[in-house]
Amino acid sequence: MRSLSALREQIERIDPVDLRERYSIAATLELLSGAGDPFSRMEIGHVTASAFVVSSRGVILHRHLLLNMWIQPGGHVDADESPESAALRETLEETGLVARHFDPVELFHVDVHPGPKGHRGPPDHMHYDLRFAVLAPPLDPTPPPDESPEVAWFDFGDAQRRCEPALAPAIAKLARWYEARDVRD
Repeated sequence: MRSLSALREQIERIDPVDLRERYSIAATLELLSGAGDPFSRMEIGHVTASAFVVSSRGVILHRHLLLNMWIQPGGHVDADESPESAALRETLEETGLVARHFDPVELFHVDVHPGPKGHRGPPDHMHYDLRFAVLAPPLDPTPPPDESPEVAWFDFGDAQRRCEPALAPAIAKLARWYEARDVRD
């Protein structure tokens, strides 16, 4: 069972990296406070989950098949799972890597953006993406055949230059956050 009040509390604790994230936080809190199921893919706006996968090798990005841009793994939250679980499942599905959450779980960033055309859900739908920081072993990614074959580890500087431009401030924050921790792979 999803606790919307606990999720709202996590979102409220995020220090936004820029005005876009400040707007995204406010919009996501409004979505979570409204009527209807904020996780339903049939809603015009719905919650998705993604993962900033980190290790001693840096951060994982993949070239999204529909968007043709380098982003973090992520996708829809299934009816029987939490956003935290969805971020780990999407990481495994898109990279072949088994990741785990930090303790405590780090809801790291929020972004509201249009969902890709030609994807499940109503046309012109919006994703309210909850982005978690997760840890994976520093192994080579092994995406399955039905996912993008372009998946790689990038050092944080290369990731900022390669990624979709709106993602760069979050990756810069992620680099500072990761480097401040004594993490062992």
